[in-house]
Amino acid sequence: MGGRIPRSFVDELLTRTDVVEVIAARVPLRKAGQNFTARCPFHSEKTPSFTVSPAKQFYHCFGCGAHGTAISFLMEHDKLSFPEAVAELARAAGLEVPAKAGGERAVDAGIYELMQQADRYFEAALRGAPQGHRALAYLKQRRLSEEVTATFGVGYAPDAWDGLLRHMGEHGVSVEALVGAGLVVHNDSGRTYDRFRDRIMFPICDRRGRTIAFGGRVLGEATPKYLNSPETAIFHKGRTLYGLHQALAADGKPERLLLVEGYMDVVALAQFGIRYAVAALGTSATREHLQAAYRVAPTLVFCFDGDRAGQMAARRAMTLALPLMEDGREARFLILPEGEDPDSLVRREGAEAFVARVAAALPLSELLIQQLREGIDLSAADGRARLLDRARPMLAEMPAGALKALLTESLAHLTHLQVERIGKLLDGGEAPRGSRRPVAVNRTLVRHGIALLLHRPALAAEVEIPADLATVPEPGAQLLSELLEIARRSPHLPGAALVERYRDSGQSEALARLCEWQPEIPEAQLGIELAETLRLLKERHAPRRVILDKLARGEPVTEAEREALRRGSEPRGAM
Repeated sequence: MGGRIPRSFVDELLTRTDVVEVIAARVPLRKAGQNFTARCPFHSEKTPSFTVSPAKQFYHCFGCGAHGTAISFLMEHDKLSFPEAVAELARAAGLEVPAKAGGERAVDAGIYELMQQADRYFEAALRGAPQGHRALAYLKQRRLSEEVTATFGVGYAPDAWDGLLRHMGEHGVSVEALVGAGLVVHNDSGRTYDRFRDRIMFPICDRRGRTIAFGGRVLGEATPKYLNSPETAIFHKGRTLYGLHQALAADGKPERLLLVEGYMDVVALAQFGIRYAVAALGTSATREHLQAAYRVAPTLVFCFDGDRAGQMAARRAMTLALPLMEDGREARFLILPEGEDPDSLVRREGAEAFVARVAAALPLSELLIQQLREGIDLSAADGRARLLDRARPMLAEMPAGALKALLTESLAHLTHLQVERIGKLLDGGEAPRGSRRPVAVNRTLVRHGIALLLHRPALAAEVEIPADLATVPEPGAQLLSELLEIARRSPHLPGAALVERYRDSGQSEALARLCEWQPEIPEAQLGIELAETLRLLKERHAPRRVILDKLARGEPVTEAEREALRRGSEPRGAM
């Protein structure tokens, strides 16, 4: 749940809001059976793959994977923050956002204004501070033009312990506010001082262009060489891509994004006309980074140095990308010559040669096969078996679709097995190449139960909920129990409202995928299906319950029974 807006208010808001009306006011929708379709507003496409479900109050794009509620749509399409999106929907529904939620918006607005003030201070210091000439000399040495430094708002933090602190204090900004924004440090000994000193400053913006943090490159010998703002109320480095705002300003619907390692690479590439580069900040790329990239472009090109560290980073990125490889998305990998980075290489070779390298980047499928084959003798049967053993967990991470089908065909060719046999060995089968099938929710009983509930929350009132469901040692059992209780108390909620409750949890993405599922059984039988799913869950773990009851009564248990309990003690929260 974002901010301090009460969950009950968001539930009521989504119950009163029609996601079809919200989206139709911005995107032309066409009726298609029970749902509506359109060309996706989040990526370029010729054939409509964007679907809006009135029943679930949920949208999903089969091309780029964008999905969510009316709140999510306003956040992505109108570039609003969570509180702003809630306020917009509340106005349309004739509701008033609770006062304490309004206070949260005021706090956020204050941080944004404070960051803008700091941004202006650093920009002015680049040309007005006594030491500013050193910063300008550095930028000139790096051959960065005034145009590109202005585009990215590059500035300078003076070599002073309290330069920003005094400047902001003169404008009525409190020390506490500066500490909360990550601009000032208050240490254990009671000393307060500027976080950034004698550094080239790079403002970090959100998609709307608001400054939310800073990155600083030191001019002297101090460490660390690069320093980023800490996490704050408006900055989360694991979700933020540096340069994304500038990339979208250059092209509102880019065909691809180039993910590089640092902001100097982004700025240097932009100077050479390559304006689709973005960077993770002070951390390895996360799945949230990749999701943010795929929301705006169908192709993501990962760029890494050619040394061993770069090759390891490429493997990690490939693993992160696998679950996101839905139809319509593409991942490629550009490994640079050893000793080069994007900044140095584009200056040495020029923009045309660098763009040619990007265009020739290795597709994920080829990199994956390379990694799987490494060190394996495919002329031997045990080598081919080892290849399949390596492939199984990786392909299990991928959603059903054309890429997974093609990889299965490649593995069939390498192992001399039939495609159907490979599918059964890897994960129980695969849809025909090029076809789409619903999200595979029936691999576990828990996921199937959650998918049924999200499809029709009112089912919770029709079934008996096992008393000990939350303690069942299966991933997601506790979440299923929570969702059943919420839906039983509020059967009128759409499935989207249940997903919205877990926006900031680790379950958000999994719930969204399950909400996309369309049942292949008649609507009239859904209640029976959910009841049977819960019964099977209960029966599966009945022997364990018997042992626990014996322990509770103080009765002796055998070593075999204790071992059975240990085997069943796996995490229950995650799916």
